[in-house]
Amino acid sequence: MSDAAAELLVVALAALGCGLAGLGVPALIRALPEPPAPASAADPPADPPADPAAGAATGTLVGAEAPHGPTAGSGPASVARPAEPPKPLYVDLAARPHLGPWVALVSAMAGGLVARAVLGDGLTEDTAWALAYALPVVPLCVALAYVDGHTRLLPSRLVLPATGALVLLALGEWAVTGEHDAVLRAGVGLLVARSLYWLLWAVHSAGMGFGDVRLAALLGLVLGRLGVAELVVGVYAGFLVFGLPGLLLALVRRDRALLRAAYPFGPFMVVGALIGVLTGPAVIDALLR
Repeated sequence: MSDAAAELLVVALAALGCGLAGLGVPALIRALPEPPAPASAADPPADPPADPAAGAATGTLVGAEAPHGPTAGSGPASVARPAEPPKPLYVDLAARPHLGPWVALVSAMAGGLVARAVLGDGLTEDTAWALAYALPVVPLCVALAYVDGHTRLLPSRLVLPATGALVLLALGEWAVTGEHDAVLRAGVGLLVARSLYWLLWAVHSAGMGFGDVRLAALLGLVLGRLGVAELVVGVYAGFLVFGLPGLLLALVRRDRALLRAAYPFGPFMVVGALIGVLTGPAVIDALLR
């Protein structure tokens, strides 16, 4: 079998494997434990004060939830924020019609593209290890993007075990091959991406959830293992893909409020990572010319 035929076979098997794994995404989502429901203003307090005057001493009525934001004595009267709609249940998300085939199709296409990009230097031991990092993450990232897009949640039950498994894979590669450059690059990618997102979360936690920080570690590890160019472009592209459409939409509609609206960031991180895998080396080469 020629090298070209072998690479084509690997790409086809990668697409098939990711597609078959995508068929299991609905069951994976269905098995997720539901997050605790947020406290409702209509719920009675767990331990109301016995003396009605105790509520007045703190500026609140007995049985009423403490106000958020400015109070009556600190400035203009505050306007109650509209209640955020309840998050869809995972079981309901998993029951969406034709979810399995759609996820399988997207996973198969992404898996084939990733395999083709990784095999750009031919089928070698290094690229085989790189595929072992990248391909299992493809259907998982499709699942995370779907869940985050509907709930603005990135379940740690999915992200953390996957990250731990890839760390073990990196240690296994180091033990088997004795080569440490690629493994160290993966570790640096994890630390750099997670540190960047952690800093953004610490500075403005209202605009970014900690689930994004966890996902950044997972994506950073994979992108770092594939290469420095993939890491740089993959991390930056997530912000670019997230920011440009919203900015253009705000300009077209002439509505600055769209720039302050909250959107799930996980799907854009996943798309950015895919862009980094597919175009990273070419983009960096073009920039350095």
